Amino acid sequence: MNIKRASRRGGLAALAALTAVTVMTGCSSGGTPSAAGDGTGTIQIWAHQGSAAEVTATKAAVDGFNSSQSKVKASLRLIPGDTYTQTIANTPASNLPDIMDIDGPTLASFVYNQKLSPLTDYVSKATIDNATAGSIAEGTYEDKLYGLAQFDSAIGLFGNKKLLDAAGVTIPTSIDQAWTAEQFAAVLKKVAAVSPSGKAIDLRESGLSGEWGTFAFSPLVYSAGAEILKDGKAAGALDSAESVKALTTFASWKPYVGSSADGKAFSSGQVGMQWGGHWLYPDSSKALGNDLVALPLPNLGKGAKAGAGSWTWGIGASTKNGKAAGAFLDYLLNDANVNAMVTANGAPPATKSTFEKASLYKPGGALALWGDQLAHACAADKVSSDCVAIYRPVTPGYPTVTQKFGSALAAIYGGADPKTELTKAAQAIDSNFADSNNYK
Repeated sequence: MNIKRASRRGGLAALAALTAVTVMTGCSSGGTPSAAGDGTGTIQIWAHQGSAAEVTATKAAVDGFNSSQSKVKASLRLIPGDTYTQTIANTPASNLPDIMDIDGPTLASFVYNQKLSPLTDYVSKATIDNATAGSIAEGTYEDKLYGLAQFDSAIGLFGNKKLLDAAGVTIPTSIDQAWTAEQFAAVLKKVAAVSPSGKAIDLRESGLSGEWGTFAFSPLVYSAGAEILKDGKAAGALDSAESVKALTTFASWKPYVGSSADGKAFSSGQVGMQWGGHWLYPDSSKALGNDLVALPLPNLGKGAKAGAGSWTWGIGASTKNGKAAGAFLDYLLNDANVNAMVTANGAPPATKSTFEKASLYKPGGALALWGDQLAHACAADKVSSDCVAIYRPVTPGYPTVTQKFGSALAAIYGGADPKTELTKAAQAIDSNFADSNNYK
């Protein structure tokens, strides 16, 4: 999910609507194979309306494809971001386009509802081989590839070097040097003492109950050695002792959290750190210059972990022009178009060849540490000690997972008992899965 716009486009509301649609349809899992066609004709493309720069890049890619050959005519329809996911959820599969972009965490729900087709029959092997591990992890459900992305998301801590130096803290310069829970608590106290606001960090806590909560803070559960789901169950995973400890630690940071109504507590120098993502880099870099540093998230025992994932592209299950759709995706995911998109939005590329040239994320770049995180990416059900960037659980029940996790997170942050809240969340998730025959 593009968390930058999550509140504006009603990310949680769209996911909640998707939950209802998924439960009501009760379809068997697995995308329906679409018709190949002869590789000619008109194809319809749906995309969410992102920033003006992103829209320009998408339109240019469509126009470039049409100009590059004469066999296929691509037609683009832009849909407002705040209603996009719900529009797909409410549209019968037979009325969906040949190609659509998909908010990453919702992909499995659309596969389950037979609205997406596997890509491997239509997209070239070269395009698939060029996808980053993260793009493959985010786009794969039940061992089949349904989505490929142009860009990813990077998340971690931003720090104001001037204030961190004044606080006398050691600044980590690699993932292996991430502060432990105890060290992070000490850092918060020291940074608060030298920050103008008397607070240390902006967590954007107003969004804890929404998708921001899951995207930004569920990695703490994995960092503590727990999981959100284990073998398709939340009970015993989300409410485990390790998970309870992780979110108890999270709630203990509250006295040091300072935010501002305009979201600029960090960039204005009022606090010394911010829990955020790549989309905040342009404004923060402009405000702080060389004092801006990118840091890893704290290590709660099993290594620093961070959220990842954004929008991805798929082929509609009802298309009659699979070959033509695949040809467009091959074109969309070439270096020129991926580079144009990440130049527009500052995101890390989701293709290997473009990522290798992304100066912001490679050694020496301002976000190189976060680039290293993405080079160690994994799916939520395959987290290892080497994995840093974790993609949210790929399950048709994800809308319920994020809704219940976010609610529990916000309650715990507000002072509720962590064990009680996580147990309630786990029971609600498992009940939803059971009502849906575990999405089988």
